[in-house]
Amino acid sequence: MIPLPYEMIDGVRQYNFKRSCQYLQYIGKQQYGDKFKLQNSDKEILYKLLIYAIADQEHCDEYGLDLNKGILLNGPIGCGKTSLMTLLRHFHDPPTQYLIKSTRDIATEYNQEGYPTINKYGKARRIYCFDDLGVENNMKHYGNECNTIGEILLHRYDLLTYEGIVTHATTNLNADELEKLYGNRVRSRLRSMFNLIAFDKENGDKRK
Repeated sequence: MIPLPYEMIDGVRQYNFKRSCQYLQYIGKQQYGDKFKLQNSDKEILYKLLIYAIADQEHCDEYGLDLNKGILLNGPIGCGKTSLMTLLRHFHDPPTQYLIKSTRDIATEYNQEGYPTINKYGKARRIYCFDDLGVENNMKHYGNECNTIGEILLHRYDLLTYEGIVTHATTNLNADELEKLYGNRVRSRLRSMFNLIAFDKENGDKRK
C-alpha cells in the first residue's frame, strides 16, 4: 500500500510534493485504470492545485491564490481537468468536500424540473465543482428558455459574498467565450469567485 502524502508532526499534517504526486498517481490508477499518468509538464499546475487543496496559506500567497475563492481550472479538451479535480478531493478536509456536477446534466435537469434546479445548485450551502462550463445548451421548461448555468453562477456569487461558500469549475473556454455565453454580469463575478489555474494551450489530449 502506498504511503500517505503527509507525515504527522506535532499533530499537524506535513505534506511532501513528491509523495503527494505519488499518491495522486496511485489513486488515479485505482479510479481510472493503469493508463492514468501524471505528466511532468503539469507539475506547476499540480503544485498550485495541491497547495490550494491543503490550504497552504504561505505558498498560496506566493502564487497569488486566494483561499477564500474557488478554483477555475482551464485547459484544452482531454488535458485531465475533471480527473484532477475529482482526485484532489482526497486532499481536502473532509475528503469529499465538494461534489462534481456536469453542467450538461444540470441543464438537462432544468429541462425536466424547471426553476427548482437553479435553486438546487445555486443556493445550496455546499461546495460544488461545475464541470465543463460552456458545453451545456440553454434549456426550455414549458417554453421558458433559461441560461441555467449563468443564473446558477450569479446565485453562487451571492453565496460566496454573504456566506463564504466557494464554487469550483472546469472549462476549456477563455474569458471572452464565457462572457459571450453567460453575459458581462457573470464574467465580472467570475473574477471575484475564482482563482484561475490554466493548462498550457499546447497541452494535448491525454486520452488518446
